[in-house]
Amino acid sequence: MAGTITSDRTPAGERRRAGPLIVTEDAELLDDLLRLCAAAGAHPEVYHSVPEQSADWDAAPLVLVGDDAAGRCRGATRRRDVLLVGRDRDDPGVWRRAVEIGADDVLRLPDAESWLVDRIADVVEGAGRSALTVGVIGGRGGAGASTLACALAVTAAREGRRTMLVDGDPLGGGLDVLLGGEQEEGLRWPDLAASKGRVAGGALEESLPSLRGLRLLSWDRGESVTIRPEAMRSVLAAARRRGGVVVADLPRRIDEATAEALAQLDLGLLVVPAELRAVAGAKRVAATVGTVVRDVRVVVRGPYAAGVDDQWIASVLGLPLAGELPQEPGLAAALTAGAPPGDSARSPLGRFCSAFWERALPEGSTS
Repeated sequence: MAGTITSDRTPAGERRRAGPLIVTEDAELLDDLLRLCAAAGAHPEVYHSVPEQSADWDAAPLVLVGDDAAGRCRGATRRRDVLLVGRDRDDPGVWRRAVEIGADDVLRLPDAESWLVDRIADVVEGAGRSALTVGVIGGRGGAGASTLACALAVTAAREGRRTMLVDGDPLGGGLDVLLGGEQEEGLRWPDLAASKGRVAGGALEESLPSLRGLRLLSWDRGESVTIRPEAMRSVLAAARRRGGVVVADLPRRIDEATAEALAQLDLGLLVVPAELRAVAGAKRVAATVGTVVRDVRVVVRGPYAAGVDDQWIASVLGLPLAGELPQEPGLAAALTAGAPPGDSARSPLGRFCSAFWERALPEGSTS
């Protein structure tokens, strides 16, 4: 016997997402598995034993076999992504049954509920290569980190990459203003700041304002809201699961939420103006960021003070040099006219960002 579960819960107009195949006759276990599938946004197919049509078993992205049904699944085609699920922690024969059906792992509820929701959600979202996640941090106030973060995101989107820009600095005024999209509809940080548990990547992407071909998570102009560390972790993890590129503009002050963001970075860019006081301040920031981010590089911004150059600054900070951020005299006028940083591919900033992505991203990477 088979049936599609939770089809009546699908909102009108929403496309059904592929979900796991569940094999069990244990009503209590089935209720739990359906609840976990709903939490992950999945619509499973339910069977009491191996489906008569072998293609249904073979094509399912994930198979959840209840411990009660293991014996009925012994003759099924061997495949990957089969999990044996039950409740009895003291059953010595569970691993033998898992081997007999070719299960990848044995899960015991409720202990494994959080892990299983994540695994089901990965199936729903088609988890592939995680997004390359780049954090941009100023070595001092006014270093130009927000400008560079916006330009990197605008450039990546213009070049056809799936791009999300995350404004992690609540005191920065809102990157939607810098992109000219403060009136655009969509969620801002105050809507997500208290999030708990897993955030669905697809739902997050669809809920954010779309500007210049990218998705933006920014602040509004309301009262200051504290981002829970769990919210920052969940939101960035969801963004990363969508693939492509994630750029995060982060504050120099490292609180718990910022530390969660730093922990998910593949690369940190420290923007340092070429002046002695800025280098001194940046050294303290670099020391703090470097305790969390494995790969931190310095981007030097001119004009240069006497006796200072980019190689010297990189040496003093003990960081690899990611490049010299070119001066762009017309940037202020362009921003006033509504053009965001990096909007022109031929501008000095646009060329810098294109060269950065060419070095940082795998060849042919667009999604």
